[in-house]
Amino acid sequence: MHDITIRGAGIFGLSIAWACLRRGAKVQVIDPNGPAAGSSGGIVGALAPHVPENWNPKKAFQLESLLMASTFWREVDAAGGGESGYARHGRLQPIPDPHLLELAQARAGTAKALWQDHATWQVIPATGAAWEPASPTGLLIRDTLSALVHPRKGCASLVRALAAHGVPVTTEGADEGSTLWATGVAGLETMNAAHHRVIGAGVKGQAALLQHDAKGAPQLFAGGVHIIPHQDGTVAIGSTSERDYDDPDRTDAQLDEVIGRARAAVPVLADAPVIARWAGVRPRARSRAPMLGPWPDRPGHFIANGGFKIGFGMAPKVAEVMADLMLEGVDAIPDGFRVADNL
Repeated sequence: MHDITIRGAGIFGLSIAWACLRRGAKVQVIDPNGPAAGSSGGIVGALAPHVPENWNPKKAFQLESLLMASTFWREVDAAGGGESGYARHGRLQPIPDPHLLELAQARAGTAKALWQDHATWQVIPATGAAWEPASPTGLLIRDTLSALVHPRKGCASLVRALAAHGVPVTTEGADEGSTLWATGVAGLETMNAAHHRVIGAGVKGQAALLQHDAKGAPQLFAGGVHIIPHQDGTVAIGSTSERDYDDPDRTDAQLDEVIGRARAAVPVLADAPVIARWAGVRPRARSRAPMLGPWPDRPGHFIANGGFKIGFGMAPKVAEVMADLMLEGVDAIPDGFRVADNL
């Protein structure tokens, strides 16, 4: 008999399974499509913080999770002998005009107050190095909180860690114990059908993988594009945000535009070949925050959904909060994250 049934083997489901397993729970993970079959099987993996101002529970939760990530992924990789591709090398962003320079300088002060000694946000001069975004002011923002993980490899590492402790991902099985639904877009659609208003929806994203070795360098955000130098010698470029789409798995000219913006912002990528193109639909809750907690009117059932663009960054903290709730009865879900906030 299992204590916990996890339905959904994306980043939330796998992370929560790992957190529950580490606390001694008997866990099963079920996904008819296999691990990382949805948006968790993407290629970008930017673990980037919100700007350090107008502080709120969502930003505080994200900060805690980003600071937990190094230990989380190190333990996962060690447990299964895998490689998640996690690294924390910070991020560079160009400062295009004096107004944004003033904002960036102000945020350096608020980052010091909010992030304390954990990370910094600084305005620095551009050096003209090849791995820098072009900046009209000659200045860049550098933060040391941003990190990255390879989404597919991160999920695969979690699968290996769970399997090493006797927890495979299966395609079918009966609910036993408390049941967590981390079923992404399909889960949102199920909830939408049972309520009078939209609880959440899928947002399509398109991304590309380029062959260019910049491992160990900071990630870049320029031209509205995340540019992520993975540890395997590739660079991920992403992504679009499409609420209206015909084919959820097809890439098109919108991705070509994203690639073009990345090449314009970072000329060293101009001739880097595109080795993969990806499209998928990410679950976005109505509140725009992860949706966590008991499933209303379904005793013993819980929900973790709505990771959207920040699911991998939020996963370490989401896992601990949901393990607290399901195993200990401790509700540490912050305001704005509850399932009820979306009903």
